[in-house]
Amino acid sequence: MRPRLRIILSLLILTATLVAGARPLGPLPPLGPLLEPAGGVWAVATTATLPARATRAVAGLGAAVRVAYDSRGVPHIFAATEADAYRALGFVVARDRLFQMELQARAGGGTLTELVGARALDIDRDTDAIGLPRAARRIYAALDPASSGRQALDAYADGVNAYLASMRAQDLPLEYHLLGRRPTRWSPVDALYVFGRMGLTLASGGEEFRRLAAISRVGRRAADALFPVDSPIQEPIQPTQTLTRRVRAGAGHLPLPGAPDTAALALLGADAAALRLTADAARDGDRIGSNNWAVSPARTAAGHALLAGDPHLDLTLPSIWYEAHLVVAGRLDVYGVTIPGMPGVVLGFNRDVAWSFTNTGADVMDSYLETVDDQRAPTRYRVDAAWRAVTRELQTYHGPRGERLAIDTLRFTHRGPLRLIDGRWLSTRWTVLESGAEIGSLIDASRARSVGEWQQATARYAAPAQNMLVADRRGTIAIRATGRYPIRPDDGRGDRLRDGSTSASDWRGAWPLKDYPQATDPTQGYLASANQQPVDPAVEPRYLGTSWPPPWRALRINALLRADSAMTPDAMRRMQTDPGSARADRFVPAFLSTARAHPADSALAHAAALLAEWDRRYARDNRRAVLFEVAMDELARATWDELAVPGAGDAPFPDSAVLSLLLDDPTSVWWDKRATPDVIEQRDDVLGAALVAALGRTVREHGAPDGAGWRWDQIRHARIMHLLGLPSLSAPPVAVPGGPSTISPSSGLGTEGASWRMVVELGPVVRAWGTYPGGQSGNPVSPRYLEHLGQWANGGLDSLQIPHSVDELRSVATLQLTPAR
Repeated sequence: MRPRLRIILSLLILTATLVAGARPLGPLPPLGPLLEPAGGVWAVATTATLPARATRAVAGLGAAVRVAYDSRGVPHIFAATEADAYRALGFVVARDRLFQMELQARAGGGTLTELVGARALDIDRDTDAIGLPRAARRIYAALDPASSGRQALDAYADGVNAYLASMRAQDLPLEYHLLGRRPTRWSPVDALYVFGRMGLTLASGGEEFRRLAAISRVGRRAADALFPVDSPIQEPIQPTQTLTRRVRAGAGHLPLPGAPDTAALALLGADAAALRLTADAARDGDRIGSNNWAVSPARTAAGHALLAGDPHLDLTLPSIWYEAHLVVAGRLDVYGVTIPGMPGVVLGFNRDVAWSFTNTGADVMDSYLETVDDQRAPTRYRVDAAWRAVTRELQTYHGPRGERLAIDTLRFTHRGPLRLIDGRWLSTRWTVLESGAEIGSLIDASRARSVGEWQQATARYAAPAQNMLVADRRGTIAIRATGRYPIRPDDGRGDRLRDGSTSASDWRGAWPLKDYPQATDPTQGYLASANQQPVDPAVEPRYLGTSWPPPWRALRINALLRADSAMTPDAMRRMQTDPGSARADRFVPAFLSTARAHPADSALAHAAALLAEWDRRYARDNRRAVLFEVAMDELARATWDELAVPGAGDAPFPDSAVLSLLLDDPTSVWWDKRATPDVIEQRDDVLGAALVAALGRTVREHGAPDGAGWRWDQIRHARIMHLLGLPSLSAPPVAVPGGPSTISPSSGLGTEGASWRMVVELGPVVRAWGTYPGGQSGNPVSPRYLEHLGQWANGGLDSLQIPHSVDELRSVATLQLTPAR
């Protein structure tokens, strides 16, 4: 784009931002500096593309580093040492994503108010209250200065700060102009703030509150059946002899609902908002998630191991990922995606090994009801009939101009942060607050030359718990649910509030590595994870977690892998956006069977005829998925009416796997509706009524069945918002294939999805393909801001360039980094 056109576009962006999006940021900075030609907002247009050649000095650099950018804007970093490679990585990521880095570090460090003002005060308070900033500082202080993790953190910070020192007025990102702020110096601990925030995003816990909500409505026995510890349908990550096994104990024939448990309701608290959160979390379990799978050479067309990964996380602009390639001759040659603000490649491959993660979802966060000496301002808490001192720390929150906004007292017990929640003092123990070896573990793993070496390097990885899938050029494939899994007292369950007044409630240690859910080179010839329960409870009965997402995605992935004994990279790519649904395959026949059993019901027959036209695939142009989704919503509301909480909106419903098994018991009392005491409804009554109601509701909301309003691409979109929520800097809604519980699930809000898709073939020469929704640059004026969005929406992947040297790459720009004097 010509410079004048870039300037005009910059003006349009600024105008739209001020009109549509800047008001939430607070008072605007003075317009004079904002519009100053040389260094104001206009200048973002002059830095929208990389210079063809540039040289910059970097403090601490041991030798010159060459950075070559390929046609996709990916930096290929060639350095003499690993420390220099991470210095260069810090420099180039800051060049493209500086504002994102600072925003994420402040979000994890509890200092957002210093950047965006008082409106972030509650976020900062929550971050400090859960203990993330305190834990990050402790972790950094405890790192061995000679460890790979500490050296990478320090070198990365050197590179970021070198970029800050070299910045010109025109290099200041647009967001700083709008906020009237300047970037701050980067500290090595900032990377740990970013990592801690990611741990919070991936955290699994709080099941004790959801379970209490159910107990308070239908009693303990019924709640245990509706929200079981183990998934009612098993398709575990660790393969078993029986590929799909249904857990029949209590399935279908669910216990009768009991009387409301007033004690549980009192313990839960009368906070309707808290109950709404549990309801939302329960329903979202069917809609979001990550996938990865690997195939052994014997089941691939070319005879090479294949690996695919697509982590589903928040969709933002810029993306949460940044592509990079780091090369240190004889030591390191790794390509993949890094999280801006953190050193090292998180997901990717080297010349011998490829890897990808999904969230395990293990319960690694427990809450303890503490007995304190002062309900308003405790200084002591009671354990084993003796008082212990509460650790207290003052935390001051400042605004952008240094003004004091608030002062809080943070409290901690030996278990972790102590907080007042609904009138009760609860302490929290969480593995993320006790970790520390993760970054070093990932950096060491990037040098591995085999699956065995890679798993040895990640053995000390503790949190957040991840299903780590890995494959190598020798043809080995393996997966391990890596993390730290606590050993609890008595029944070992973590889905209940524990009594903090006794040390008998404390954790007793952690699982040994040999007991983790894992598999290497299974006889079936493939491995897959999709956030389902990692191991069949018949094989490992110990408590690992609860409220596992229904295994619909896992069932679909395994079915596709099982059906193809000559898998190709392109088939793996197509699988990542496959629109088929195991959930629809289970429920659609039930609706249609009900209609066939009641031929005299003309309204039901009409609705069923429309549903029968659907091939159960969430393709963008289909016109019947919307009817099915509304029918599923109506079915859940009618079936679980016993769980409705007055004044709290929707109840925390059991997931669709539990509902699926209830289909096998047509006379279960759970089908009966409380609103009709004179009628006893059975399964077909509720299924039929739900489908008829769904048709009426869908017509009201979307028009006639054959109209454009029923097309899936008119209803479900990915909504990729700018980090500050500014509409003018966000992507337009993107129509995507997929629906709840498909391999690429689309949530109702559309703000989560496949944040990075990758396929790797581990042959004599490693080949790889990948993409993500966005681009390398965080500059909204840059052509690389939305570069891959269309490709991502259509399920395409780019061929990734992996040169051995700078000379192998046809670069579009080069950057020479030299040691600063």
